[in-house]
Amino acid sequence: MNFLFHLYLSDNDPDLLTGNFMGDFVKGRVGENYPPGVAAGIMLHRRIDSFAQQHIIFRRSYGRIAPQYRLWRGVFVDLFYDHFLSAGWNEWTDESLTSYLARAKKMVEARRVWLPERLQGLLPVVFDELLPSYCEIDGIGLALERMSRRVTRDNPLAGGERELRRNYAELREDFRCFLPAVSEFVANFAERGRR
Repeated sequence: MNFLFHLYLSDNDPDLLTGNFMGDFVKGRVGENYPPGVAAGIMLHRRIDSFAQQHIIFRRSYGRIAPQYRLWRGVFVDLFYDHFLSAGWNEWTDESLTSYLARAKKMVEARRVWLPERLQGLLPVVFDELLPSYCEIDGIGLALERMSRRVTRDNPLAGGERELRRNYAELREDFRCFLPAVSEFVANFAERGRR
C-alpha cells in the first residue's frame, strides 16, 4: 500500500489526511458515514488512484515491470513510488521524514474512531515499522512479503523488490516526473472543493 504517497498529498489537513490514508480500506459508497473532511479524503484517495492508473508516466512505470507479474504491477509501482518519496524525502519538503510521520500518526490517531477496525490495529505497524523502512529497498521487500501473506490467493508479491532493483534509475525518473503532475491534480481538486 502506498500510504506515504497519499499522506504526502493531503497537505497537512487532518481530516483529509485521515480519509486519504484509509482510502484503500473503504469500499463502496462513502455516503454520510464520515465527517465531511474525512469523506473528502476518501474521495481524494480514489481520485488520485484513478489519475495514476490513467497517467502516461505511471503507465510507463507499469510497463517497466516484467509482464509475468500481470495486474500486480500496479501494486509494485505504488510501493516503488513510496520508496522514491521516502528515499528522496528532503527533495520534496523541509520537514524530516521522522518528524512528518510522527505528526501524521498523531493526526490519524486523533481520528481513530473513523478508521475501519482492520486499519486501527495496523497503525503501529504502518507508522512505526513499514513507512520508516520504505527508504530502503529491503523495506519494500518486507512490505511485499507481508502483503503476499495477507492476500488469500496465489500471488507473486514476495520478491517483487527485484523489479525495483532491475529498473531503479528509470523508475526513479518516472517518479520524479509524476509527483509534480499528481500534486497539481490534487491542488486543482482542493481548489474545486473550496468553491
